[in-house]
Amino acid sequence: MSRRLFSTLSRLQHENPLGLPRSGAPPQIPRMQRGLPQKRNIKDVRKVIAVSSAKGGVGKSTIAVNLALSFARRGLRSGILDTDIFGPSIPTLLNLSGEPRLSSNNQLIPLSNYGIKSMSMGYLVDEKAAVVWRGLMVMKALQQLLHEVEWGGLDILVLDLPPGTGDTQLTITQQVNLDGAVIVSTPQDIALKDAVKGITMFNKVNVPLLGMVQNMSIFTCPHCNKSTHIFGSEGVTRECANHNIEFLGDIPLHPRICDDADRGIPTVVAEPGSERAETFMAIADKIRVKLGL
Repeated sequence: MSRRLFSTLSRLQHENPLGLPRSGAPPQIPRMQRGLPQKRNIKDVRKVIAVSSAKGGVGKSTIAVNLALSFARRGLRSGILDTDIFGPSIPTLLNLSGEPRLSSNNQLIPLSNYGIKSMSMGYLVDEKAAVVWRGLMVMKALQQLLHEVEWGGLDILVLDLPPGTGDTQLTITQQVNLDGAVIVSTPQDIALKDAVKGITMFNKVNVPLLGMVQNMSIFTCPHCNKSTHIFGSEGVTRECANHNIEFLGDIPLHPRICDDADRGIPTVVAEPGSERAETFMAIADKIRVKLGL
C-alpha cells in the first residue's frame, strides 16, 4: 500500500485553526453581491445616534432615555428606538404600554410620553412573554423597527443598542446612516474591556464616536455625606485618552436615578432642577453641538 501524505497547507492558510479572522472585522464582500439592503437614512429623521455599552448592566438604557428627554427639553423633536429585541427597557422607562397602531401607509406609529416618540419590541409582545426567536426572525423584526416606523419628522433619534457587538449591532451599522455613537461604561475594568470592544466595532464600521459617558462614577452617602468611588474613579477618562475620544461626563450612582427609572419617570422629567438632571442636560448639549443641532 502506498504511503499517504497529509498536508497542513489548507489549515495554515487560515489565521487560526477555526478559520476565523483574528481582527474580528466583518466580511468585506460587497453588500449588493450578498443581496443585503444598502445603508440608508431613517425616513423623516435628521440625525441618528447610537448609545452603546457592549456590556449589560451599566445603565445604558437609562442614560439613552434621559438623553432623548434632554434633547426634547432643548426644543428638539426627539425620539428613541429600543433595538433590544430580547430585553426591551424603553416601555418601562417611559411608562408606556399597548400595541402601536398602523398608519395609512402601513407603518408603525410610535407611542409618545414626556414629549418624545418611542418604538420598542416591548410594545409588540406581551410584557411577560419571552421572545424565543432565531437570528433570521430577530433580523426581520429589527429591519421593521428601523425602516417601518412613521416618525413624522424628528430632529434626532436615539438608538438604544443591546449589549454586545454581534448581529444586531452589525445590522444597524450596515443598514443605517449613523451620525455618531456614544459609549457608556462604569469605571470598572471588567466593564471597560467590553466598552473598548464597542469602540473597536464602531471604528471598524466607520461610525463616528461622539464620546464616552462614565456611569455610576461616585456614590455619596445620604447619611454622612461621604463620597466613595465604588467602581473606581478614572477608568473611562483613561480609555478616552487612550483612544482619543471626548469624555462627555460623569453620572453619579444615586438611588433616585434608579427609582425614577423603575417608576417610569426618568430623572430629567422627575427632577428637572436636580444636579443629576443637569448632568444629563450637559452631556446632551455636548452631543447636540457635535451634531450641529
